[in-house]
Amino acid sequence: MTSRISSRLSVRGLASAAALLLSAALLVPATGAQATPGPGTEADPFQVLVFSKTAGFRHDSIPAGIQALTELGTEGDFTVTATEDAAAFTPANLSTYEAVVFLSTTGDVLDDTQQNALKGYVDSGGGYLGVHAAADTEYDWPYYETLVGAWFKSHPAVQQAEVVTEDRSHPATAHFDETWAHTDELYNYRTNPRARVHVLQNLDETSYSGGEMGGDHPITWCHQQGAGRSFYTGLGHTAESYADEDFRLLLLGGVRYAAGAVGADCGVDGE
Repeated sequence: MTSRISSRLSVRGLASAAALLLSAALLVPATGAQATPGPGTEADPFQVLVFSKTAGFRHDSIPAGIQALTELGTEGDFTVTATEDAAAFTPANLSTYEAVVFLSTTGDVLDDTQQNALKGYVDSGGGYLGVHAAADTEYDWPYYETLVGAWFKSHPAVQQAEVVTEDRSHPATAHFDETWAHTDELYNYRTNPRARVHVLQNLDETSYSGGEMGGDHPITWCHQQGAGRSFYTGLGHTAESYADEDFRLLLLGGVRYAAGAVGADCGVDGE
């Protein structure tokens, strides 16, 4: 009789322990569980507007750039809409996109109403990405210089240069070694943007002819703009650039950052 009672007590004890464990499991979430990605995370698809209107010099590489961005969208889970119609710059239309790319735009491409729409879009949380001649755009609009980071001044002939990686943690530049030999049209800028942006890549002016920035020559950078994000690279003049895997990954990381799909530290250098 004693052995049967002991056996029953043991069974009851095990049952009680199991019930307590089950209750704890229901009340406390598993530490290894993965949260469902929220809006703006890398897993979410998003929309990108690629704008390539020109009112000055027109780059032959624009079609290659549109094709590359479209292909990167397929790989990176975003959809590209390409246009040269400035009428796309309305608050309602821009609100459907996570980022706007200015792909080698030149000259005065937006009227006052369209400028206000772009400013409102970025400052309230949208993303801007400028490629190459995007810095040769909207010289009569002071806000645009702040948005792009610096305006174009001049360039030497297309040639190879050493591109120095200053930040290898940003998703646009994490794949680079410390230096990268790249052939392109290498812009000089009217002002050095370093005091207003976070520099990702710099040109080694000793590695080519025609640099005019005094030894500190930012060529790719990013910064916060209001509640939004801005990313710019001065590279991308040649059609061949858009077939270069390193440059394509630079663009992909830039688009993702501008769209808010990945995070990055783009605080102003020196602050």
